[in-house]
Amino acid sequence: MPIAPTTLLSRRSWPETRRVSEILRKETVGGALLLAATVVALVWANSPAAASYRALRDHEVGPEALHLHLSLGTWAADGLLAIFFFVVGLELKREFVAGDLRDPRRAALPVLAAVGGMVVPAVVYVVVAARSGGDALDGWAIPTATDIAFALAVLAVVGTHLPAALRTFLLTLAVVDDLLAVTVIAVFYTDTVQVTPLLGALALVAVFAVAVQRRVRSGWLLLPLAFGAWTLMHASGVHATVAGVLLGFTVPVVRSARAGGPTAGPGPAEHLEHRFRPLSAGVAVPVFAFFAAGVSVGGLDGLRTSLTDAVALGIVAGLVVGKLVGILGTTWLVARVTRARLDPALSWWDVVAVAALGGIGFTVSLLIGELAFDSAVRAEHVKVGVLAGSVVASGVAAVLLRARNRAYRRIEQAERLDSDGDGVPDAFEEADDAQA
Repeated sequence: MPIAPTTLLSRRSWPETRRVSEILRKETVGGALLLAATVVALVWANSPAAASYRALRDHEVGPEALHLHLSLGTWAADGLLAIFFFVVGLELKREFVAGDLRDPRRAALPVLAAVGGMVVPAVVYVVVAARSGGDALDGWAIPTATDIAFALAVLAVVGTHLPAALRTFLLTLAVVDDLLAVTVIAVFYTDTVQVTPLLGALALVAVFAVAVQRRVRSGWLLLPLAFGAWTLMHASGVHATVAGVLLGFTVPVVRSARAGGPTAGPGPAEHLEHRFRPLSAGVAVPVFAFFAAGVSVGGLDGLRTSLTDAVALGIVAGLVVGKLVGILGTTWLVARVTRARLDPALSWWDVVAVAALGGIGFTVSLLIGELAFDSAVRAEHVKVGVLAGSVVASGVAAVLLRARNRAYRRIEQAERLDSDGDGVPDAFEEADDAQA
């Protein structure tokens, strides 16, 4: 039976659009801090004081008895990024339980685009890096991640008026991408698993789940449970950030009947997201970037040497070419299979631009790079590859977005028009009526 034609990248409901806009504003500030932290790290690591940067990054703190006497760089990667992935878990659950993506027809495109945007870059990396031999193929997952904060920072710098539907698509794609990335980390970058600590971590996650399901909000109970689950996950050999995602998934999305039900305001997941997103975007990710991005380039000769490594070239090709082809190609296939058409206000060039933005893989790419290789030299080449690929992808996206900025301004004006003064722009009232 033929599938009825649908519209791709159409406007979502006004409440969801307003909520996503608020999230993106916070992430844009976080993106600016991320860029600043990266620049400081690069300048410091390539200055005469580079030894002090390495000493700070490698300085160890924490209780030895709990096997948590770790370097500051490790605390940032394993600890602070767990907060980032906790927020990812909250956002993803809310999207699929109470957001517009609870509709499978709307969820299909960003989910499939995220999958395509991971598979194709991995294949491109393998093709390019295979000639290097050795452990080069261990880095296949490095170019599969999208950094939403970095992408939004690029949008802020470019000054584009990207339409709400494209911003929402980019955010949802990046969130699904992060979930798939942490799954890859747990499955493919875990060497050995200690069963007893893992079971203990899962038990504490279950206790945390019971507490939040009973609407317990006391930080005196929830934070020790979360820290205990993180500590045991770290001891188990599974990357500790997995604990963050699992804890985020346990939090209820809608209010209980006793608390007034779904229409009584934000539920526990949204409440915790509002509290932890500023910490994630403003502290956790920038601090991780500061410790992870400080690569000593070694001048033009060092840069040339790094970029002749097939691993670095594979990362650049995966981010710049693989991401664009994966996201764009999957979107085109969805349109072909479902006989769907793009929203009339948009063009396929807009999809190309968003797909190029998806090639900005920074935070999670650097994390996977640290897990993939033990060699200090290769780890430096990975950082150069991630930075170079992200910069090139940013440049490509900036050119495409600026070329379409006039059209984006017209769409923005239409999306702001509220002729009846009811607080809901006319364009979104029409969208809501069409969905009803």
